[in-house]
Amino acid sequence: MNPELIIHISSETLKAILLISMPMLLSGLIVGIIISIIQVMTQIQEMTLTFVPKIIVVFITMMICGPWMLRKLMDFTINIFSNIPNIIR
Repeated sequence: MNPELIIHISSETLKAILLISMPMLLSGLIVGIIISIIQVMTQIQEMTLTFVPKIIVVFITMMICGPWMLRKLMDFTINIFSNIPNIIR
C-alpha cells in the first residue's frame, strides 16, 4: 500500500463524512441563527431556548435525508470493500 493510495482513501472518507453530515449541520445552523435573531429582537436571553427547536429540526432532517445519507454511505462502503484486492497489493 503506497502513501498516495492512503491519502486518496483518507480524502474520499473525509468527503463522504462531510457530504453525509452536511444536511443536519446546515439545518441546525440555520435554525440556530433564526432563533438567535429572534432572541436579539425580543431581548430574551435564555440559553436553553435554542436546543429544543434544533433537536426537532435535525431529527426531521434526518428523517427526510436519511435514505439519501444511507445510500451514500452504502455506496462508499461497497466501493471500499470492492477495492480491497487493489489496496492490499
